[in-house]
Amino acid sequence: MSIMHSNTRLLFLAVTCVACAPVPPAGIITPVGPTTAGITPADLRLRMEIVADDSMMGREAGTIYNDKATDYIAAEAARIGLRPAGDNGSFFQTVPLVRRAFAPGTLSVGGQTFTLWQDFLPRDQGPGMRQISGAPTVFGGSWAGDATGLLPAADAAGKVVVIRVPQGWQANRITLTGLYRNAAGVIIESLDSIPRPLQTALAEVAVGFAPEGEPTPLPAFMYGTTALAQRIFGRPTSELTVGATGQALTGQLVLEQTAAAGRRNVVAIIEGTDPALRGQYVAFGSHNDHVGFTRAPVDHDSLRAFNRVVRPEGADDPMRQPTAAEWPRIRAILDSLRAVRPARPDSIYNGADDDGSGTVAMLEAAEAFVSAATPPRRSLLFIWHAAEEFGLWGARYYSDNPTVPRDSIVAMINVDMIGRGRATDLEGGGPGYVQAIGSRRLSSELGKIVDEVADTMSPRIELDYQYDAAGHPQQFYCRSDHYMYARYGIPVAFFSTGGHPDYHQLTDEPQYIDYDKLALVTRFLHRIGERLASQPARPVVDRPRPDPTAPCVQ
Repeated sequence: MSIMHSNTRLLFLAVTCVACAPVPPAGIITPVGPTTAGITPADLRLRMEIVADDSMMGREAGTIYNDKATDYIAAEAARIGLRPAGDNGSFFQTVPLVRRAFAPGTLSVGGQTFTLWQDFLPRDQGPGMRQISGAPTVFGGSWAGDATGLLPAADAAGKVVVIRVPQGWQANRITLTGLYRNAAGVIIESLDSIPRPLQTALAEVAVGFAPEGEPTPLPAFMYGTTALAQRIFGRPTSELTVGATGQALTGQLVLEQTAAAGRRNVVAIIEGTDPALRGQYVAFGSHNDHVGFTRAPVDHDSLRAFNRVVRPEGADDPMRQPTAAEWPRIRAILDSLRAVRPARPDSIYNGADDDGSGTVAMLEAAEAFVSAATPPRRSLLFIWHAAEEFGLWGARYYSDNPTVPRDSIVAMINVDMIGRGRATDLEGGGPGYVQAIGSRRLSSELGKIVDEVADTMSPRIELDYQYDAAGHPQQFYCRSDHYMYARYGIPVAFFSTGGHPDYHQLTDEPQYIDYDKLALVTRFLHRIGERLASQPARPVVDRPRPDPTAPCVQ
């Protein structure tokens, strides 16, 4: 599932093992035997141990490892008997992902030269990033957790705004970019305070989305040293008042752009049998990417023990130091794990639940449809989306550029993280626990179908709708691929078994998946698909359609 805040990988209890930096394995694991026509825990485990194997190196979009994952998905789709529905008769639709890197360069102020990465660290603001050379400079004030007391936006237009950070180094990039949208640039005076390993991570080549049309103009954004800020203003920024002016900078920030690897949606079809309905599609979606790997391995079990106590929802919980009462609980969990096995360094974000579970569920459901005695009347469309973790880019691109007529998609069923949901994972969890989101936002009929099918399952699917509430702070309606279809008025239903301590962590591995639960949820999706593919009429859209160009609203 896409994360709504910075994915900076700072881990407590990290047992650094520099010598253990990951070495890409030679190839992926191949299946040890054929899968069956039925939806079974054994088949799902077999597929999961390929999709979330270490050899996939975390399947990050923009990398060759995501290509390995999509190669496997396409090969399985072909073996099962699905028809390719991507570009040029293939299973792949190429998403316009690019890799952007800053070219070596310098900035100068008053005759003094400052060096890229040493004196200033720019962030990729996209192809519409403005140039700062020659722009007036102005002191924007001190960041204290929000924009209170900072320079008004109207006074920043066309200027480079310098922000002081009295404590720490962070100043919210999204907030400041939005506030100073018409500025030439923003410089955060905190580079000296950023730990060197984090500086290295922030300087890594970025993967970006290159949509059609003119890029959105945005201010340049960078972290700068105290020496750079003092040279601009001639004295420490601690002595300045908001609105003080300084010397202009000269020099250009140049972003070099190349096509990225790992930028493929996998698209396949099972054709319906009814001549009157086969031109309509029931779509199933999951995402094929995760978040890669780290070059500073940590002890797997220490991290897992820590997160079970301090971050029970993984990356959705803030990073903090344990309390005095929490340390003994962490130690007890770790001691129990040490009794079973020794310490083991880990560096790969395998993404078994997120979203290996959805990926393998779609393959399993597709095979069951192909093998069914009674084929579907409507056609079925399967899309394994790329780059969900970067901002739903694969789903955005497919819904903007569908390989079937957009209005022929009668409903879209999206799955993301459906392999957990035990009582030990989250409060209220259990064998039939499933979170349902969006099923009534466009079509009350689709919501009714979802509820009716849930009642037919054994064990019964217990649907939790609390995360579908308007304004819910977790924003799940806006955080996975279904929304890119809903914005075009396509009825959607999103299913997840919820968060857990391994969400967006190195510990999200195949060994922790509940395969019986995953099989149950996969059968649930299959049965919803059967119902939608066989009924005479498509689900009625009886709720207001959103503006496809407007921001998502939970």
